Amino acid sequence: MNSTGITGKRVVGAWALYDFANSPFTTLVVTFIYAAYFTQAIAPDAIRGTALWSRGVTITAIAVALLSPILGALADRGGYRKAFLILATGVCIVGTVALYWALPGQTLRALTWFVVANISFEMGMVFYNAFLPDIAPPERIGRISGFGWGLGYIGGLLALAVALVTLVGPEVPWFGFSKQGGENIRATNLLVAAWFGAFSLPMFLLVKEDRSAVSARGQILAHTWRQLSATFKEIRQYRQILRFLVARLLYNDGLVTVFAFGGIYAAGTFGFDMEDMLVFGIVLNITAGLGAFFLGFLDDLLGGKRTLQISVVGLIVATVVAVWAPNRTWFWVAGILIGIFAGPNQSASRSLMGRFVPPDKENEFFGFFAFSGKFTAFLGPFLLGVLTQAFNSQRAGIAVVLVLFVLGLTLLATVDEEEGVAAAGRNEV
Repeated sequence: MNSTGITGKRVVGAWALYDFANSPFTTLVVTFIYAAYFTQAIAPDAIRGTALWSRGVTITAIAVALLSPILGALADRGGYRKAFLILATGVCIVGTVALYWALPGQTLRALTWFVVANISFEMGMVFYNAFLPDIAPPERIGRISGFGWGLGYIGGLLALAVALVTLVGPEVPWFGFSKQGGENIRATNLLVAAWFGAFSLPMFLLVKEDRSAVSARGQILAHTWRQLSATFKEIRQYRQILRFLVARLLYNDGLVTVFAFGGIYAAGTFGFDMEDMLVFGIVLNITAGLGAFFLGFLDDLLGGKRTLQISVVGLIVATVVAVWAPNRTWFWVAGILIGIFAGPNQSASRSLMGRFVPPDKENEFFGFFAFSGKFTAFLGPFLLGVLTQAFNSQRAGIAVVLVLFVLGLTLLATVDEEEGVAAAGRNEV
């Protein structure tokens, strides 16, 4: 039993199922289906579409970076973690449904609803991740985090398969949709929204929120500001968190850029159509799910830092292959490598943060975790868009990812995991 007494396979399963619920959003909307459809059909052309999509991802990153620490501290002091999670999930679902109604040529409308949905998705992850230290004993936090990520990739995989069988692949799409105006492709957003709503319910119903440190009514805002101020003042005590988050600023920016533009790159440089994209997405979800699940055990054995280092090295190799790839075969090799190492990278980042977070400040610190993932996350997409336009080549844009991974790996070497765990006091729980 951990510090809050929240234990049990049923609770862990309900928590992990939220990963299963929300992953189709990143898989179908952000990466493989809607992103490519936006650049190929909604925007004027692929080059301008890539640049515009990068602006949307940039706006998301800036908004989440600004909001996440503040709302995280507010959730700690007000006991609003689950309420904020439900709100963010609901807004994301509404924004995703709205994407169905954005027709070819309605670029601003499509991009606006994507930004609304994406910001809500990312904010929901702040509060969802904050539950991890509560439900996972320290000695099993790596495998539980990996289980969630692995289940998430299964969710993305199954949603891709359903989309392929019912909407994208058939000559006559199911459920009365047609191919005119890309309606069958746009309808994949409805699938994502329904999936998210249905499978997030166990999280809301079964996982309880620790409210032991909630401030009294009338003092919540004052205590929120006080907690934020204290955290900034005491940051030297948590210097390993600071080092880790600075490293994550960079390597996660590379990963965000890969996710946001992997499908666009496949379509624009290698001529992938929607069916190719779905098959590619299915393969990547299989490899990423297996990587996250099995390396979760490695995480508990070797520690989060070493697991992260292994994953970033793998992502560097994959990026080199993707930029160089002379044909589809080599691009497939790069994609599979990205799948294998992307899952463990995300999972180990979350578990390492869970080890470093002091009790009673989970929401705020996972807010800073989201901040580190978004503060410079505009940089990769922005530079990718600029370089793509400047060189009229998506390969030139993707090359920026390599720089981000190398810099992140260099800074990650300075993190002392044992000191970070000791500073959080979680060994004493």
